[in-house]
Amino acid sequence: MGEALDRTFPARLDCHYLLQAPENVDERTPLVVALHGFGGNPEGMLKLTERLFDTPPVIAAVQGPFQFFLPASVREVGYGWITNRRSSESIRLHRDMILHVLEEAGGQFGIPPGRRLLAGFSQSVALNYRFAATCPDAVQGVIAVCGGVPSDWDDGTYAPIRASVLHIATRQDEYYPLSVTESYPEKLRRHAADVGFHLLDGGHWIPSGARAVVAPWMQRILV
Repeated sequence: MGEALDRTFPARLDCHYLLQAPENVDERTPLVVALHGFGGNPEGMLKLTERLFDTPPVIAAVQGPFQFFLPASVREVGYGWITNRRSSESIRLHRDMILHVLEEAGGQFGIPPGRRLLAGFSQSVALNYRFAATCPDAVQGVIAVCGGVPSDWDDGTYAPIRASVLHIATRQDEYYPLSVTESYPEKLRRHAADVGFHLLDGGHWIPSGARAVVAPWMQRILV
């Protein structure tokens, strides 16, 4: 038998997101594109994202492109964004998906890039940082909760992040412990000039105290 050859071909993938808008959308209404964590889904992320804001924004909760069965006892399907196998393909897919949602939802409601935000929880956080450093004019701000920075953050392949960054970590997070997250402010400032870092009580979830952090940050950064 000869050597097995690895060949690649494109195929159509139907991507999904949930779009929710307040009854009245005006020039002050922001757009928030929200991404769930590993094993999550857009329905759950939509509900969690709602709680972050005093005034309802337009929310587009995007579904991860890779689906899998959760444990049999749950009998549900979860979604993910990336693995360590052919990760560059997942990074490119994430970028294309987010650009599409930003332009489609932003165009529908007349929300310019200066009032568009990208929010992520857990696994999607590092991908969102990559996006902000690759598409610097796409969003005004990045909200990151209980996630990490990209593994290749210091390789010199990223442009400066023009968006304001708000990173929220929790003290009892079993996946991103304090020994890891305490270095994030310095790491993030290697690519972003405007970095806010907050450490709140809680485990690996979006903490209830996050809302009090998000509100003043949004008032400051949105144009």
